Amino acid sequence: MPITLAQVDEARANIAGVALRTPLARCFADSPSEVWLKLENLQPVGAFKIRGAANVMARTSRHLLERGVLTASAGNMAQGVAFCARRIGVPATIVAPDTAPATKIDAVKRLGGRVIQAPFAEWWRCFETRSYPGVEATFIHAFDDADVMAGNGTIALELLEDLPDLDAVVIPWGGGGLSLGIAAVLRQLAPRVRIFAAEVATAAPLAASLAAGEPRTVDYTPSFVDGIGSKMVFRNMFEHAQRLLDGSLVVTLEEAADAMRMAAERNRIIAEGASACAIAAALSGRAGSGKVVAIVSGGNIDLDKFSQLTGPGRRTTFI
Repeated sequence: MPITLAQVDEARANIAGVALRTPLARCFADSPSEVWLKLENLQPVGAFKIRGAANVMARTSRHLLERGVLTASAGNMAQGVAFCARRIGVPATIVAPDTAPATKIDAVKRLGGRVIQAPFAEWWRCFETRSYPGVEATFIHAFDDADVMAGNGTIALELLEDLPDLDAVVIPWGGGGLSLGIAAVLRQLAPRVRIFAAEVATAAPLAASLAAGEPRTVDYTPSFVDGIGSKMVFRNMFEHAQRLLDGSLVVTLEEAADAMRMAAERNRIIAEGASACAIAAALSGRAGSGKVVAIVSGGNIDLDKFSQLTGPGRRTTFI
C-alpha cells in the first residue's frame, strides 16, 4: 500500500479546520447505476487538492517552510498550496504549464502565489526533478507523495461513513495521487468496493499502460479537461495502480461536456472537466451496478468556457 490507515487518520486531524468535510449528493440522471457525487468542488479552493497540501504543510518543519514552498500544477494543487501557504505566512511559487487556463492562474495570484508559466515538457520535468531552476524552496509534489495521498485518502473515510454500502467509486486520474489515496483506504477497509480511474480520450496514459502491462507514453491533446491528462504515468504510480484499481474508464470530450451540463441542470453543480469525466464514466454504467460514487474533484473552470460547453443548443444525453 502506498499509505497506511494510521497515516490517513493523522491526516484527518491535520487538515481539520482547513479542508471541509464535503457532502455526498444523489445524482438523479438516468443511469444503469445509482450514482452519487462527492462534492470536492465545494472546498475553499474549489478542489480536493487542499487536503493534500494542508497535510504536507502540517507535517513539514517550520524551518523548511519558511524558505518557501514550490509546486508544479495546472491549477488546483497550485491553489491548494497557495491557500495553505498564505494561511501560515510563507511564500509559495507555482510552476504552471503554458496551457493552464487563465482562471486558475488568476486564482493562484489572488491567493498570493507567484506563478511561473513554462512549456509543457519543462513543467512536466518538475515532477521528475522535484525542483525548478533558480527557485530555492521546499517542493510539494502534486501526487507522488505519501502525505499528499494520505490527505486525499480522508475522502475515502468520509465516503464509508456517509455511504457504507457503496459498490464502486470512479475517480479522475491526473497523476494518480487522488485515485491511489482513496483506493489505498478502500482496499483496507472495504475491499469489495470496485475502484476505477476516469480519463479523457485525448490524454489517457493509464488505460494504455494497464492494457500493455507496463507504463506507456501516449499522445496528449490539450482541452477543457485540464485538471487531468498527460503523456505518461510515473512507474511507481503505475505499479500501485495495477494492484489497487479495477481499471480506467475513458470518456470522450463530448461525454464529459454532456456530464458537465447534466450536473449543472440536475444538481446545480459546477464541475470542471476532470470531474465531468468521472461523472460521465459513472453514469455510463461501466463501473457496474449498485451505488456508484463519482468524485467531483473540482469546479475550477472559466465561466465563459463553462457557458460555451453547457449553454443553449447543447443537449445532454443523460435524460
